[in-house]
Amino acid sequence: MSAEAHNDPPVSLAPGAALMARRFRGFLPVVVDIEAGGFNAATDALLEIAAVFIDMDAGGTLHRGPTHGYHVQPFAGARLDPAALSLTGIDPHHPLRPALPERDALQRLFRQVRHAVRAYSCRRAVLVGHNSAFDLTFLNAAVVRADVKRNPFHPFSTFDTVALAGAALGQTVLAKAVTVAGMDWDAGSAHSAVYDAERTAELFCHVCNGLRGSYLRAHDRARELGWLDAAPSEPLDERPQPKS
Repeated sequence: MSAEAHNDPPVSLAPGAALMARRFRGFLPVVVDIEAGGFNAATDALLEIAAVFIDMDAGGTLHRGPTHGYHVQPFAGARLDPAALSLTGIDPHHPLRPALPERDALQRLFRQVRHAVRAYSCRRAVLVGHNSAFDLTFLNAAVVRADVKRNPFHPFSTFDTVALAGAALGQTVLAKAVTVAGMDWDAGSAHSAVYDAERTAELFCHVCNGLRGSYLRAHDRARELGWLDAAPSEPLDERPQPKS
């Protein structure tokens, strides 16, 4: 057994574990934001990675959970595009930058994700991102490059908040979607992996909570079709009541 397997912390089930395990078909949404030294995952450095967990309370409402963020050392031979560094404001070689090797950063992050997956009785994590294909491509490239085992994320499925926000709010730019949803946006903090991941998590929760009625109707229909057992998906007093 690998050293990674021995370091997983003990798990107690979260209050909303039964509901979360049903909500996304056994997948646990975890928001990931990556800041990189360019747009090519095969050649450009991964410089920051942040993950924000999505929590669910006992009533079935989603909330932004804990954040884990790491500065990452450019891998040997990595390309650093000056335009990308200007956009993010990252100085990869700053002497006070507390950066970790890719393998170390990913192992630490994945350990936390695996713990959350078990705490919510889920089978696997699914990456949530704003332009999620970018983040997943960089994450998968780093996993291969650093030879990291036990990746808890689905290898190709994602929840993209660009699509969710476009459908629910009519906006696809993160700053505009967050703003029209009634949340604060600080342009000066943007392009930090932690800040962008936390705003993306809040946006994801806002959209999913707004779709709760639609989800419950679909869940009941799935149960009628025999796809699920007869247990209710949420406490009955939490369900939208029909108008008299």
